[in-house]
Amino acid sequence: MTRKAVFPFTAAALVAAVASGAAQAGDRAHDAPVAIPVAFHFHVDDGLAEQDVFLKREGGVFRATATDHDLSVPLYAAEAPVHHNPLDVEDTGPWRAGRPLGLTLGDWFAAEGEGTYTCADAEGHLAVDFTGLVPRGVYTLWHYFMAWPPTEPFIGTYDLPIGARDGSQAAFVADEAGTARFDQSFRPCLQLTGEHLASGLAIAWHSDGKTYGAVPGDFGTVSHIQLYTGLPPRSGL
Repeated sequence: MTRKAVFPFTAAALVAAVASGAAQAGDRAHDAPVAIPVAFHFHVDDGLAEQDVFLKREGGVFRATATDHDLSVPLYAAEAPVHHNPLDVEDTGPWRAGRPLGLTLGDWFAAEGEGTYTCADAEGHLAVDFTGLVPRGVYTLWHYFMAWPPTEPFIGTYDLPIGARDGSQAAFVADEAGTARFDQSFRPCLQLTGEHLASGLAIAWHSDGKTYGAVPGDFGTVSHIQLYTGLPPRSGL
């Protein structure tokens, strides 16, 4: 399986983003209209391992990588929560196997999401159309932050639900065909990538059909980040 890198975690990528049209749309003090296209992708698109779904092999379950070409293999949860560590491409397992997720690797990689984020008069609006999601799957959408340049070892991300802090605006459900539209307005606008923090958006599929309010839930067992995208630097950086 060959996939094209979209937003690799490198300093060069951030420099390139500053020069891009999206970056030029940056955050102009949240008082002038801002329009940013958003296109979601997978960890493997950036040469990383998928973080929250696993393939069963001898010794346990392992994170899927771009070297896994058999899209018919079934996916599993882990028995216990697994910390995210996307920048270490060697950290792929093994962990003790949990329950089967009822999906194949091909089902996982069928997902797509594209839309637009706007900011005007201190109000943000995010409208994204998703396809290829888990049919009738329960999802939440998150605004994440990570130290930039990244720490060694990686200390994780700080995750906020989109909109209301109780998570009430972050949830959405795919239909029987796996399509969904996320369309929410919120205050304040999203914080874009800055001098010390990279920011982005991510969707979590909840394989137990539940949401967890202000937190995503346990990664690798019941919450599984499927798609994400980086947000560009604020203008002027």
